[in-house]
Amino acid sequence: MRQDHLITATQLSRDDIEAVLDRAREVAADPEAYAGRHGGTMLALCFFEPSTRTRMSFDAAAKRLGIDTIDMGDVDSSSVSKGESLADTVRVIEGYADSIVLRHPSEGAATLAAEFVDVPVINAGDGAGQHPSQTLLDLHTIRENHGLDDLTVGIMGDLKYGRTVHSLATALTNFDARQHFISPESLRLPRSVRFDLHETGAQIREHEDLEGVLPELDVLYVTRIQKERFPDENEYHRVAGQYRIDADTLEAAPDDLTVMHPLPRVDEIAADVDDTDHARYFEQAHNGIPVRMALLDTLLENAEAAEGMEVDR
Repeated sequence: MRQDHLITATQLSRDDIEAVLDRAREVAADPEAYAGRHGGTMLALCFFEPSTRTRMSFDAAAKRLGIDTIDMGDVDSSSVSKGESLADTVRVIEGYADSIVLRHPSEGAATLAAEFVDVPVINAGDGAGQHPSQTLLDLHTIRENHGLDDLTVGIMGDLKYGRTVHSLATALTNFDARQHFISPESLRLPRSVRFDLHETGAQIREHEDLEGVLPELDVLYVTRIQKERFPDENEYHRVAGQYRIDADTLEAAPDDLTVMHPLPRVDEIAADVDDTDHARYFEQAHNGIPVRMALLDTLLENAEAAEGMEVDR
């Protein structure tokens, strides 16, 4: 990766993705080879929204690399509650840390933050925008199960507000992948995302039901209907629960179908799917460690190289 920050999946070329995923494969095979690799560095975890998997996996990945972490803590107990701007917050935190992981409810927040600091910023989710590190672990999971070319992927659920969907759909345009988007009309991909996909020449189709396309899929990526993203609660109640799969649903699926979910789930994947050979969502979550170790290692390595070049000058 050539970039100092990771803000959106649009930054990532096929070579960038494969470089991180190759390193993640190395980490998974021999984690001890990476242990303590970045001792003496500090990672700031700045989460303005709730998180379990992303926060904990970045924390664990950093510590396995020998990186210490500092956590901004709950927003209500920080200076944000006093009205401090995001720009001021990250400029202060830049003085404490060598890199920043940022989650924020406002789309574009990570882009803004990156404009004010010189240390690497990783977007850990910005509202309904992007979540590129999740996409890297999604792609790692797909690659380990199917490869990333000659692939048919179905993405189902909240496509309008789902930042994991927007990032994954964008990243898949780097590969020979056919994408099927399954959602109610009210939760279709945003027009801007559809336009960008068409501009890349991506092979995409949209559907309102899963049944017709399920037998064609290699991967089914299911997402939660996100109540917290809906400006209108009545709209949420109209669509919640419409897109749900269980073991019976998957009777019509190919034997090697991989079912994924960025988690947390509510009721969109029934518990009986967990016991099928299709379920890969817990493996997917566990892949957050090697992938985020690989990502941090890459970004810090790039930052150290750039700093060395400045010193040489």
